[in-house]
Amino acid sequence: MSYDEIPWPIIWQAARETLVMLGASLALSVPIGLVIGVLVFLTSPGQFWQQIWVNRLLSLIVNVTRSVPFVIMMIYVMPITRWLVGTSIGMKGAIPPLVIAAAPFFARMTEIALREVDRGVIEAAEAMGTPRLLIIWRVLLREARTGLIAGVTVTAVNLVSYTAMSGVIGGGGLGDLAIRYGYQRFRPDVMLVTVVLLVILVQLLQSFGDRLVQRLSRNQ
Repeated sequence: MSYDEIPWPIIWQAARETLVMLGASLALSVPIGLVIGVLVFLTSPGQFWQQIWVNRLLSLIVNVTRSVPFVIMMIYVMPITRWLVGTSIGMKGAIPPLVIAAAPFFARMTEIALREVDRGVIEAAEAMGTPRLLIIWRVLLREARTGLIAGVTVTAVNLVSYTAMSGVIGGGGLGDLAIRYGYQRFRPDVMLVTVVLLVILVQLLQSFGDRLVQRLSRNQ
């Protein structure tokens, strides 16, 4: 099969769909996961919003959601997806399950990053009478920013794999193209191109995230 027979316009369209799904789901997952992660951290024992039962409930939700394989989750949340966006297939229908899967993951990454913040810095801010919301914004999140950026990077990389898996239910993007053209139509050349594009995307995301973390680390 010759190089010219590869359906490049369809491949580029699928690549654009993957980027749209990645961007939209990441833009929603990060703030949702950040809020949940901050709440999990602040309601844990020893923190100034200590609420054991709230902490256990949030942790249970995060753990259960992260434990469900993404393909199963996509199928399970189809009624919710249809209620939210009017469809459970295509690029539009893939975004809600992507967010539901990625937000708890980033919440756990946020909690881990916040636990790395020196407790003495928080206590010093409290001793100076700093309001707690300012402590969260100007102390906790600022001190944990390198860990948070690393968490965003890992979440984005995971979302790339999730977008590919969404092709199982016709979610659009490179994963859907690989299944419909590469597998069902026996086109290994198309399958290879989609894999290469996904690898390049992951490498770009990881490289950008690593450089940003290194720059922030030097400025601390």
